[in-house]
Amino acid sequence: MKVYLDYAATTPVNKDVLEEMLPYFQQHFGNPSSVHSFGRESKKALDIARDRVAKSLGAKTEEIYFTGGGSEADNWAIKGVAYGLKNKGNHIITSKIEHHAVLHTCEYLEKEGFEITYLEVDEYGLISLDELKKAIKDTTILITIMYANNEIGTIQPIKEIADIAKENNILFHTDAVQAYGNIPIDTEELGVDLLSISAHKLYGPKGVGALYIRRGVRLHPLVHGGGQEKKRRAGTENLPAIVGFGKAAELAHENLEGHNKQLLNFRDQLINKLMAKIPYTRLNGHPTKRLPGNVNISFEFIEGESLLLSLDMVGIAGSSGSACTSGSLDPSHVLMAIGLTHEIAHGSLRLSLGDPTTQEEIDYVIEKLPPIVERLRQMSPLYENIKEEAKNV
Repeated sequence: MKVYLDYAATTPVNKDVLEEMLPYFQQHFGNPSSVHSFGRESKKALDIARDRVAKSLGAKTEEIYFTGGGSEADNWAIKGVAYGLKNKGNHIITSKIEHHAVLHTCEYLEKEGFEITYLEVDEYGLISLDELKKAIKDTTILITIMYANNEIGTIQPIKEIADIAKENNILFHTDAVQAYGNIPIDTEELGVDLLSISAHKLYGPKGVGALYIRRGVRLHPLVHGGGQEKKRRAGTENLPAIVGFGKAAELAHENLEGHNKQLLNFRDQLINKLMAKIPYTRLNGHPTKRLPGNVNISFEFIEGESLLLSLDMVGIAGSSGSACTSGSLDPSHVLMAIGLTHEIAHGSLRLSLGDPTTQEEIDYVIEKLPPIVERLRQMSPLYENIKEEAKNV
């Protein structure tokens, strides 16, 4: 049996999305900037996709700008504000658990002379609103806090953060790549100035994203070279991908309630049954303020990469709380920020659920995971000591 539980990493393209994309590779291939009928046809498709994405966010159509993905949208939002407002100030506030698209951009700006404050988070991954207020300076020009964490699923109080930013005349950006398509998002209600999203997290194609820019917000361009996206983001639009993005956004918006209900049920089954069956475990992230499809559990006395490989051998795909599979032995910066030790962080597993997830798959994981953890623990001297101590109590 093959079970894919890594939907937070990427999702398969929905068949209806693919079907809508296909004509724009060969039949309707015109450049949307061209004035002839081929170009006008493509421009119409581009406008429809933009309108669909806008509606899914409660935004105005003219506030949506297509990008090459969520990372580019994050980069554009942060660098765009930094360079656009550098005469006003040089201070940016973010958190220690942001996606690397935000953290590495902030680190780059530090080398450029900007001052960055990295807010601590509590054991659940939540920032403190009081600490945020204390961090604000006269030179603060941007607050960038992610909507929901990609590793532990914790959802931040975005509206409250936006209110604080507005009270202090500071722009607020949120990386909503993981939240989008999983929880309701209304940009008007939230009061955010900038919001990043990506298509491939909600059954759309890879390599396309968008940045919501509230009307009236001025942003320094990241990509120069042409008049596309109202002269704010140069480059011929990736029309097939954008069309697919629009369809994926529409479907996700329409199916959100049913999507959430199913994923919440499966998520809670996994959390409750795995933690009941396997001793020495810890749930990472907030118990309730978390994404409906996110399960992140630390298993003491084992190493994450061995766990992933063992799961893969029985057909289960998940992800680890350690970065060793990408060539680094460092544990996740998110898990370290919420207070885990190196050892426990290394034994973490993220299982992220999606629309194709079935009850049969959930049951299969609940059956296969406990004996795998037990087998790996038998190789640990620390676990043997714990068992001996338990016998003597």
